[in-house]
Amino acid sequence: MASPTSQRTNKFTTLRLRFLMIMLLCHTPHESKLFSANQNHQKIFSPPPPPQQQQQDSNPHAAFDTLDLDGHFSFQNTAHASRDFGNRFFFRPAAVLHPKSVSDIASTVKHVYEMGPLSGLTVAARGHGHSLQGQSQADGGIVVNMESLTRRPSQGHLRGGGGGRYVDVSGGELWIDVLKETLKQGLAPKSWTDYLHLTVGGTLSNGGISGQAFRHGPQINNVQQLEVVTGKGEVVTCSEKQNAELFFSVLGGLGQFGIITRARISLEAAPDMVRWIRVLYSDFSKFSTDQEHLISLDESFDYIEGFVIINRTGLLNNWRSSFHPKDPVQASQFVSDGKTLYCLEVAKYYNSHHDDAETVDMQIQGLLSKLHFITSTLFVSEVSYLGFLDRVHVAEMKLREQGLWEVPHPWLCLFIPGSKMDQFASQVFGSIVTDSSNGPILIYALNQSKYLILSHQYDQFQQQKERTPT
Repeated sequence: MASPTSQRTNKFTTLRLRFLMIMLLCHTPHESKLFSANQNHQKIFSPPPPPQQQQQDSNPHAAFDTLDLDGHFSFQNTAHASRDFGNRFFFRPAAVLHPKSVSDIASTVKHVYEMGPLSGLTVAARGHGHSLQGQSQADGGIVVNMESLTRRPSQGHLRGGGGGRYVDVSGGELWIDVLKETLKQGLAPKSWTDYLHLTVGGTLSNGGISGQAFRHGPQINNVQQLEVVTGKGEVVTCSEKQNAELFFSVLGGLGQFGIITRARISLEAAPDMVRWIRVLYSDFSKFSTDQEHLISLDESFDYIEGFVIINRTGLLNNWRSSFHPKDPVQASQFVSDGKTLYCLEVAKYYNSHHDDAETVDMQIQGLLSKLHFITSTLFVSEVSYLGFLDRVHVAEMKLREQGLWEVPHPWLCLFIPGSKMDQFASQVFGSIVTDSSNGPILIYALNQSKYLILSHQYDQFQQQKERTPT
Protein backbone atom coordinates (compact mmCIF):
# COMPACT_ATOMS: atom_id res chain seq x y z
CA MET A 1 0.00 0.00 0.00
CA ALA A 2 1.30 3.45 -0.83
CA SER A 3 2.26 5.67 2.06
CA PRO A 4 0.16 8.80 2.81
CA THR A 5 2.96 10.93 1.41
CA SER A 6 3.21 9.07 -1.88
CA GLN A 7 -0.57 9.03 -2.17
CA ARG A 8 -0.53 12.79 -1.89
CA THR A 9 2.22 13.34 -4.42
CA ASN A 10 1.79 10.75 -7.16
CA LYS A 11 -0.68 12.74 -9.26
CA PHE A 12 -0.20 15.74 -11.52
CA THR A 13 3.57 15.52 -11.39
CA THR A 14 3.86 18.05 -14.19
CA LEU A 15 0.92 20.30 -13.34
CA ARG A 16 1.83 23.80 -12.27
CA LEU A 17 -0.31 25.61 -9.72
CA ARG A 18 -0.33 29.26 -8.89
CA PHE A 19 -0.68 30.33 -5.30
CA LEU A 20 -1.94 33.88 -5.15
CA MET A 21 -1.83 35.88 -1.96
CA ILE A 22 -3.52 39.26 -1.85
CA MET A 23 -3.26 41.58 1.11
CA LEU A 24 -5.06 44.89 0.86
CA LEU A 25 -3.81 47.28 3.52
CA CYS A 26 -6.85 49.45 3.74
CA HIS A 27 -8.67 51.19 6.55
CA THR A 28 -12.03 49.68 7.40
CA PRO A 29 -14.21 50.34 10.44
CA HIS A 30 -13.51 48.01 13.33
CA GLU A 31 -16.26 45.45 13.50
CA SER A 32 -17.00 43.32 16.50
CA LYS A 33 -18.81 40.00 16.66
CA LEU A 34 -19.89 39.93 13.04
CA PHE A 35 -20.22 36.18 13.43
CA SER A 36 -20.74 33.93 16.39
CA ALA A 37 -17.65 32.36 17.89
CA ASN A 38 -18.66 29.07 16.32
CA GLN A 39 -18.86 30.61 12.86
CA ASN A 40 -15.69 32.61 12.99
CA HIS A 41 -13.26 30.46 14.91
CA GLN A 42 -11.53 27.25 14.04
CA LYS A 43 -11.41 25.18 17.19
CA ILE A 44 -10.76 21.61 18.19
CA PHE A 45 -13.87 21.23 20.35
CA SER A 46 -17.56 20.65 19.91
CA PRO A 47 -19.54 23.84 19.18
CA PRO A 48 -21.68 25.38 21.93
CA PRO A 49 -25.25 24.08 22.17
CA PRO A 50 -28.24 26.19 21.09
CA PRO A 51 -29.01 29.10 23.44
CA GLN A 52 -31.99 27.34 25.03
CA GLN A 53 -29.71 24.49 26.15
CA GLN A 54 -26.92 26.59 27.57
CA GLN A 55 -26.48 26.90 31.27
CA GLN A 56 -25.86 30.22 32.89
CA ASP A 57 -22.27 31.37 32.63
CA SER A 58 -20.12 29.81 35.29
CA ASN A 59 -17.16 31.43 36.96
CA PRO A 60 -14.18 30.44 34.78
CA HIS A 61 -11.80 31.12 37.67
CA ALA A 62 -13.56 28.54 39.83
CA ALA A 63 -13.84 26.06 36.97
CA PHE A 64 -10.05 25.87 36.57
CA ASP A 65 -8.90 26.31 40.17
CA THR A 66 -8.57 22.57 40.59
CA LEU A 67 -5.91 22.19 37.90
CA ASP A 68 -2.33 21.62 39.03
CA LEU A 69 -0.30 23.69 36.57
CA ASP A 70 3.33 24.65 36.09
CA GLY A 71 2.15 27.85 34.44
CA HIS A 72 -0.90 29.95 35.24
CA PHE A 73 -4.20 31.36 34.03
CA SER A 74 -4.82 35.06 33.54
CA PHE A 75 -8.45 36.08 34.01
CA GLN A 76 -8.05 39.86 34.00
CA ASN A 77 -5.32 40.78 31.50
CA THR A 78 -6.88 39.19 28.43
CA ALA A 79 -7.24 42.16 26.05
CA HIS A 80 -4.15 41.23 24.00
CA ALA A 81 -5.72 37.85 23.21
CA SER A 82 -8.85 39.48 21.79
CA ARG A 83 -7.16 40.76 18.64
CA ASP A 84 -4.89 39.48 15.88
CA PHE A 85 -2.92 40.63 12.85
CA GLY A 86 -6.07 40.83 10.75
CA ASN A 87 -7.25 43.58 13.14
CA ARG A 88 -10.84 43.14 12.02
CA PHE A 89 -12.41 40.87 14.63
CA PHE A 90 -12.27 41.28 18.39
CA PHE A 91 -13.43 38.52 20.74
CA ARG A 92 -12.40 38.55 24.39
CA PRO A 93 -11.63 35.23 26.07
CA ALA A 94 -12.67 34.33 29.60
CA ALA A 95 -9.08 33.37 30.40
CA VAL A 96 -5.61 33.07 28.91
CA LEU A 97 -3.45 30.08 29.77
CA HIS A 98 0.28 30.78 30.03
CA PRO A 99 1.67 27.22 29.98
CA LYS A 100 5.11 26.26 31.18
CA SER A 101 4.77 22.63 30.15
CA VAL A 102 2.89 20.51 27.64
CA SER A 103 1.00 18.94 30.53
CA ASP A 104 -0.48 22.38 31.31
CA ILE A 105 -2.07 22.44 27.86
CA ALA A 106 -3.15 18.81 28.02
CA SER A 107 -4.73 19.23 31.46
CA THR A 108 -6.62 22.33 30.36
CA VAL A 109 -7.91 20.76 27.15
CA LYS A 110 -8.90 17.58 28.97
CA HIS A 111 -10.72 19.61 31.62
CA VAL A 112 -12.72 21.52 29.00
CA TYR A 113 -13.48 18.30 27.14
CA GLU A 114 -14.76 16.64 30.32
CA MET A 115 -16.93 19.68 31.10
CA GLY A 116 -18.89 18.76 27.99
CA PRO A 117 -20.59 20.89 25.33
CA LEU A 118 -22.96 22.50 27.84
CA SER A 119 -20.07 24.59 29.14
CA GLY A 120 -19.97 26.43 25.83
CA LEU A 121 -16.20 26.80 26.20
CA THR A 122 -13.87 26.71 23.23
CA VAL A 123 -10.08 26.64 23.25
CA ALA A 124 -7.80 28.40 20.77
CA ALA A 125 -4.02 28.16 20.50
CA ARG A 126 -2.44 31.58 19.97
CA GLY A 127 1.12 31.89 18.73
CA HIS A 128 2.26 35.33 17.62
CA GLY A 129 -1.32 36.33 16.88
CA HIS A 130 -0.99 36.43 13.10
CA SER A 131 -4.36 34.94 12.27
CA LEU A 132 -6.51 37.11 10.04
CA GLN A 133 -10.12 36.49 11.00
CA GLY A 134 -10.05 35.79 14.71
CA GLN A 135 -8.94 32.16 14.48
CA SER A 136 -6.55 32.64 17.42
CA GLN A 137 -9.33 34.13 19.54
CA ALA A 138 -11.90 32.34 21.70
CA ASP A 139 -15.01 34.35 22.51
CA GLY A 140 -15.65 33.70 26.20
CA GLY A 141 -13.36 30.69 26.04
CA ILE A 142 -9.73 29.82 26.72
CA VAL A 143 -6.79 31.13 24.70
CA VAL A 144 -3.52 29.21 25.08
CA ASN A 145 -0.53 31.55 24.84
CA MET A 146 1.84 29.23 22.98
CA GLU A 147 4.76 31.66 23.20
CA SER A 148 4.93 30.84 26.92
CA LEU A 149 5.90 27.31 25.91
CA THR A 150 9.29 28.06 24.39
CA ARG A 151 12.56 26.33 24.95
CA ARG A 152 15.91 26.44 23.25
CA PRO A 153 15.78 24.31 20.09
CA SER A 154 17.63 21.02 20.49
CA GLN A 155 19.46 19.76 17.42
CA GLY A 156 20.21 16.19 16.52
CA HIS A 157 21.04 13.80 13.74
CA LEU A 158 18.91 10.84 12.80
CA ARG A 159 20.51 7.50 12.03
CA GLY A 160 21.59 7.34 8.43
CA GLY A 161 23.84 10.39 8.31
CA GLY A 162 23.60 13.91 6.99
CA GLY A 163 20.31 13.45 5.14
CA GLY A 164 18.53 13.04 8.44
CA ARG A 165 19.50 16.30 10.12
CA TYR A 166 16.71 17.85 12.13
CA VAL A 167 15.84 20.23 14.93
CA ASP A 168 13.25 19.70 17.67
CA VAL A 169 11.41 22.90 18.51
CA SER A 170 8.48 24.00 20.63
CA GLY A 171 5.26 24.83 18.84
CA GLY A 172 5.45 28.29 20.39
CA GLU A 173 8.95 29.07 19.10
CA LEU A 174 9.36 31.81 16.51
CA TRP A 175 10.87 30.76 13.19
CA ILE A 176 13.36 33.63 13.38
CA ASP A 177 14.72 32.16 16.62
CA VAL A 178 14.86 28.68 15.10
CA LEU A 179 16.87 30.12 12.21
CA LYS A 180 19.33 31.96 14.44
CA GLU A 181 19.87 28.88 16.60
CA THR A 182 20.40 26.45 13.72
CA LEU A 183 22.72 28.86 11.90
CA LYS A 184 25.12 28.49 14.83
CA GLN A 185 25.65 24.94 13.58
CA GLY A 186 25.77 25.91 9.91
CA LEU A 187 22.28 24.49 9.32
CA ALA A 188 18.82 25.83 8.54
CA PRO A 189 15.30 24.59 7.74
CA LYS A 190 14.62 24.12 4.03
CA SER A 191 11.31 25.90 3.56
CA TRP A 192 10.14 29.21 4.98
CA THR A 193 7.41 31.79 5.09
CA ASP A 194 8.17 35.32 3.87
CA TYR A 195 7.78 36.59 7.45
CA LEU A 196 9.70 34.74 10.15
CA HIS A 197 8.24 36.29 13.30
CA LEU A 198 5.57 33.59 13.42
CA THR A 199 5.38 30.51 15.59
CA VAL A 200 6.25 27.03 14.38
CA GLY A 201 2.88 25.62 15.42
CA GLY A 202 1.05 28.47 13.75
CA THR A 203 2.51 28.08 10.27
CA LEU A 204 2.45 24.28 10.41
CA SER A 205 -1.27 24.48 11.17
CA ASN A 206 -1.70 26.40 7.92
CA GLY A 207 0.94 25.39 5.37
CA GLY A 208 3.88 27.76 5.30
CA ILE A 209 4.68 29.10 1.85
CA SER A 210 7.49 31.22 0.46
CA GLY A 211 9.74 31.29 -2.57
CA GLN A 212 11.43 27.99 -1.63
CA ALA A 213 8.18 26.00 -1.83
CA PHE A 214 8.58 25.19 -5.54
CA ARG A 215 11.59 23.04 -4.63
CA HIS A 216 11.01 21.78 -1.09
CA GLY A 217 7.25 22.11 -0.81
CA PRO A 218 5.67 24.20 1.96
CA GLN A 219 6.86 23.96 5.54
CA ILE A 220 4.42 21.15 6.32
CA ASN A 221 6.29 18.98 3.80
CA ASN A 222 9.47 19.28 5.83
CA VAL A 223 8.29 17.93 9.17
CA GLN A 224 9.50 14.56 10.43
CA GLN A 225 7.54 14.29 13.65
CA LEU A 226 5.01 16.15 15.79
CA GLU A 227 3.89 16.14 19.39
CA VAL A 228 0.20 17.01 19.55
CA VAL A 229 -2.36 17.66 22.28
CA THR A 230 -5.60 16.24 20.90
CA GLY A 231 -9.11 17.53 21.53
CA LYS A 232 -9.46 15.05 24.39
CA GLY A 233 -6.33 16.30 26.11
CA GLU A 234 -4.13 13.37 25.10
CA VAL A 235 -0.45 13.98 24.29
CA VAL A 236 0.37 12.01 21.15
CA THR A 237 3.60 11.69 19.17
CA CYS A 238 2.93 11.24 15.47
CA SER A 239 4.81 10.99 12.19
CA GLU A 240 4.40 9.54 8.72
CA LYS A 241 4.83 6.06 10.19
CA GLN A 242 3.39 6.55 13.68
CA ASN A 243 -0.20 7.74 14.14
CA ALA A 244 -0.03 8.89 10.52
CA GLU A 245 -3.68 9.90 10.26
CA LEU A 246 -3.27 12.41 13.07
CA PHE A 247 0.05 13.59 11.63
CA PHE A 248 -1.37 14.43 8.21
CA SER A 249 -4.55 15.87 9.71
CA VAL A 250 -2.77 18.28 12.01
CA LEU A 251 -0.36 19.56 9.34
CA GLY A 252 -2.34 22.25 7.56
CA GLY A 253 -5.37 21.33 9.67
CA LEU A 254 -6.10 24.87 10.93
CA GLY A 255 -6.12 23.72 14.54
CA GLN A 256 -9.11 21.42 14.04
CA PHE A 257 -7.33 18.22 15.07
CA GLY A 258 -5.02 19.27 17.87
CA ILE A 259 -2.47 21.73 19.21
CA ILE A 260 1.12 21.32 17.98
CA THR A 261 3.41 21.45 21.02
CA ARG A 262 6.62 20.17 19.40
CA ALA A 263 7.84 19.72 15.83
CA ARG A 264 10.85 17.96 14.35
CA ILE A 265 11.96 20.03 11.35
CA SER A 266 14.27 18.80 8.60
CA LEU A 267 17.49 20.79 8.14
CA GLU A 268 20.04 21.32 5.39
CA ALA A 269 23.43 22.98 5.17
CA ALA A 270 22.94 26.74 5.33
CA PRO A 271 24.52 29.28 2.96
CA ASP A 272 25.75 32.58 4.33
CA MET A 273 25.16 34.93 1.37
CA VAL A 274 22.42 35.61 -1.19
CA ARG A 275 22.32 37.27 -4.59
CA TRP A 276 18.87 38.85 -4.61
CA ILE A 277 17.49 39.85 -8.01
CA ARG A 278 14.42 41.69 -9.28
CA VAL A 279 13.25 42.17 -12.86
CA LEU A 280 10.05 43.61 -14.33
CA TYR A 281 7.57 42.56 -16.99
CA SER A 282 4.73 44.47 -18.62
CA ASP A 283 3.26 41.29 -20.12
CA PHE A 284 1.80 38.77 -17.66
CA SER A 285 2.11 35.88 -20.09
CA LYS A 286 5.89 36.37 -20.38
CA PHE A 287 6.18 36.74 -16.61
CA SER A 288 4.16 33.57 -16.04
CA THR A 289 6.07 31.58 -18.66
CA ASP A 290 9.43 32.57 -17.18
CA GLN A 291 8.33 31.77 -13.64
CA GLU A 292 7.14 28.31 -14.67
CA HIS A 293 10.31 27.74 -16.70
CA LEU A 294 12.47 28.46 -13.66
CA ILE A 295 10.62 26.13 -11.31
CA SER A 296 10.85 23.31 -13.87
CA LEU A 297 14.66 23.33 -13.93
CA ASP A 298 16.79 20.93 -11.90
CA GLU A 299 19.40 23.66 -11.49
CA SER A 300 17.62 26.94 -10.89
CA PHE A 301 17.43 29.76 -8.38
CA ASP A 302 16.90 28.81 -4.74
CA TYR A 303 14.03 31.22 -4.26
CA ILE A 304 11.41 32.18 -6.87
CA GLU A 305 8.54 34.51 -6.18
CA GLY A 306 6.60 37.22 -7.96
CA PHE A 307 4.37 40.16 -7.25
CA VAL A 308 2.09 42.60 -9.01
CA ILE A 309 2.84 46.33 -9.07
CA ILE A 310 0.03 48.73 -9.89
CA ASN A 311 0.54 52.41 -10.72
CA ARG A 312 3.64 52.81 -8.54
CA THR A 313 5.34 56.19 -8.95
CA GLY A 314 9.16 56.18 -9.02
CA LEU A 315 9.33 52.44 -8.48
CA LEU A 316 12.91 51.84 -9.62
CA ASN A 317 14.20 54.88 -7.75
CA ASN A 318 12.76 53.37 -4.58
CA TRP A 319 14.59 50.11 -5.28
CA ARG A 320 17.94 51.89 -5.40
CA SER A 321 18.10 52.07 -1.61
CA SER A 322 18.63 48.28 -1.51
CA PHE A 323 19.34 47.17 -5.08
CA HIS A 324 21.82 48.16 -7.77
CA PRO A 325 20.60 48.59 -11.36
CA LYS A 326 22.49 46.70 -14.04
CA ASP A 327 22.11 49.72 -16.34
CA PRO A 328 21.68 52.90 -14.23
CA VAL A 329 21.00 55.17 -17.23
CA GLN A 330 18.22 53.05 -18.70
CA ALA A 331 16.77 52.37 -15.27
CA SER A 332 16.52 56.11 -14.57
CA GLN A 333 14.47 56.56 -17.74
CA PHE A 334 11.97 53.81 -16.96
CA VAL A 335 8.48 55.07 -16.03
CA SER A 336 6.16 52.93 -13.90
CA ASP A 337 3.38 55.49 -13.36
CA GLY A 338 -0.03 54.31 -14.53
CA LYS A 339 1.20 50.83 -15.41
CA THR A 340 0.46 47.34 -14.19
CA LEU A 341 3.80 45.56 -13.92
CA TYR A 342 4.88 42.11 -12.78
CA CYS A 343 8.04 41.65 -10.76
CA LEU A 344 9.93 38.38 -10.79
CA GLU A 345 11.97 38.11 -7.61
CA VAL A 346 14.64 35.41 -7.44
CA ALA A 347 17.62 34.59 -5.27
CA LYS A 348 20.71 32.43 -5.50
CA TYR A 349 22.25 31.19 -2.26
CA TYR A 350 25.96 30.55 -1.87
CA ASN A 351 28.69 30.05 0.69
CA SER A 352 31.24 32.86 0.54
CA HIS A 353 33.90 30.61 2.09
CA HIS A 354 33.60 27.79 -0.45
CA ASP A 355 31.83 29.02 -3.59
CA ASP A 356 33.62 31.02 -6.24
CA ALA A 357 31.86 34.36 -6.82
CA GLU A 358 32.58 34.29 -10.55
CA THR A 359 31.00 30.85 -10.86
CA VAL A 360 27.91 32.05 -9.00
CA ASP A 361 27.62 35.03 -11.36
CA MET A 362 27.92 32.76 -14.39
CA GLN A 363 25.14 30.53 -13.08
CA ILE A 364 22.91 33.55 -12.54
CA GLN A 365 23.64 34.99 -15.96
CA GLY A 366 22.90 31.65 -17.58
CA LEU A 367 19.48 31.55 -15.93
CA LEU A 368 18.65 35.19 -16.66
CA SER A 369 19.65 34.88 -20.31
CA LYS A 370 16.66 32.60 -20.96
CA LEU A 371 14.12 35.06 -19.53
CA HIS A 372 12.06 37.77 -21.25
CA PHE A 373 11.99 40.66 -18.77
CA ILE A 374 12.44 44.36 -19.54
CA THR A 375 16.22 44.61 -19.75
CA SER A 376 16.46 48.06 -18.16
CA THR A 377 14.78 46.81 -14.98
CA LEU A 378 17.41 44.30 -13.84
CA PHE A 379 18.35 45.07 -10.23
CA VAL A 380 20.71 43.05 -8.02
CA SER A 381 21.48 43.09 -4.31
CA GLU A 382 23.91 41.05 -2.22
CA VAL A 383 22.80 40.37 1.34
CA SER A 384 23.42 37.88 4.12
CA TYR A 385 21.27 34.76 4.24
CA LEU A 386 19.79 35.87 7.56
CA GLY A 387 19.12 39.36 6.22
CA PHE A 388 17.37 37.98 3.16
CA LEU A 389 15.09 35.63 5.07
CA ASP A 390 14.23 38.33 7.62
CA ARG A 391 13.60 41.01 4.96
CA VAL A 392 9.88 41.46 5.69
CA HIS A 393 10.62 42.29 9.31
CA VAL A 394 12.67 45.26 8.09
CA ALA A 395 9.63 46.46 6.15
CA GLU A 396 7.50 45.90 9.25
CA MET A 397 9.69 48.20 11.31
CA LYS A 398 9.31 50.95 8.70
CA LEU A 399 5.54 50.54 8.66
CA ARG A 400 5.41 50.64 12.45
CA GLU A 401 7.33 53.91 12.44
CA GLN A 402 4.72 55.33 10.07
CA GLY A 403 1.80 53.99 12.10
CA LEU A 404 0.76 51.72 9.24
CA TRP A 405 1.17 48.31 10.86
CA GLU A 406 -1.66 48.24 13.39
CA VAL A 407 -4.35 48.60 10.71
CA PRO A 408 -6.95 46.18 9.34
CA HIS A 409 -5.45 43.57 7.02
CA PRO A 410 -8.02 42.08 4.66
CA TRP A 411 -6.25 39.10 3.15
CA LEU A 412 -7.12 36.57 0.47
CA CYS A 413 -5.20 33.43 -0.51
CA LEU A 414 -6.11 31.53 -3.67
CA PHE A 415 -4.91 28.36 -5.35
CA ILE A 416 -5.29 28.71 -9.11
CA PRO A 417 -4.49 26.01 -11.71
CA GLY A 418 -1.76 27.15 -14.04
CA SER A 419 -4.06 26.62 -17.02
CA LYS A 420 -6.43 29.29 -15.67
CA MET A 421 -3.89 31.84 -14.51
CA ASP A 422 -3.69 33.96 -17.67
CA GLN A 423 -7.45 34.36 -17.70
CA PHE A 424 -7.47 35.25 -14.02
CA ALA A 425 -4.70 37.82 -14.47
CA SER A 426 -6.46 39.43 -17.40
CA GLN A 427 -9.73 39.84 -15.53
CA VAL A 428 -8.36 40.75 -12.10
CA PHE A 429 -5.07 42.57 -12.68
CA GLY A 430 -6.24 43.97 -16.00
CA SER A 431 -9.53 45.47 -14.84
CA ILE A 432 -10.58 44.98 -11.22
CA VAL A 433 -7.52 46.29 -9.37
CA THR A 434 -6.10 48.72 -11.93
CA ASP A 435 -6.81 51.92 -10.01
CA SER A 436 -4.84 51.36 -6.83
CA SER A 437 -3.63 48.73 -4.41
CA ASN A 438 -1.98 49.63 -1.13
CA GLY A 439 -0.96 46.11 -0.22
CA PRO A 440 1.21 43.43 -1.81
CA ILE A 441 -0.16 41.00 -4.38
CA LEU A 442 2.18 38.00 -4.33
CA ILE A 443 2.31 35.20 -6.89
CA TYR A 444 3.99 31.85 -6.25
CA ALA A 445 4.45 29.19 -8.91
CA LEU A 446 4.32 25.74 -7.32
CA ASN A 447 4.62 22.13 -8.36
CA GLN A 448 1.52 20.35 -7.12
CA SER A 449 3.55 17.15 -6.84
CA LYS A 450 5.47 18.79 -3.98
CA TYR A 451 2.46 20.28 -2.29
CA LEU A 452 1.09 18.19 0.56
CA ILE A 453 -2.21 20.04 0.95
CA LEU A 454 -3.45 19.28 -2.56
CA SER A 455 -3.80 15.52 -2.72
CA HIS A 456 -4.83 13.19 -5.52
CA GLN A 457 -8.41 13.64 -4.29
CA TYR A 458 -8.33 16.99 -6.10
CA ASP A 459 -7.87 15.03 -9.33
CA GLN A 460 -10.78 12.75 -8.47
CA PHE A 461 -12.98 15.72 -7.61
CA GLN A 462 -12.16 17.44 -10.90
CA GLN A 463 -12.96 14.28 -12.89
CA GLN A 464 -16.24 13.80 -11.05
CA LYS A 465 -17.12 17.44 -11.55
CA GLU A 466 -16.50 17.16 -15.29
CA ARG A 467 -18.83 14.14 -15.50
CA THR A 468 -21.64 15.83 -13.57
CA PRO A 469 -24.44 17.08 -15.88
CA THR A 470 -25.19 20.79 -15.67
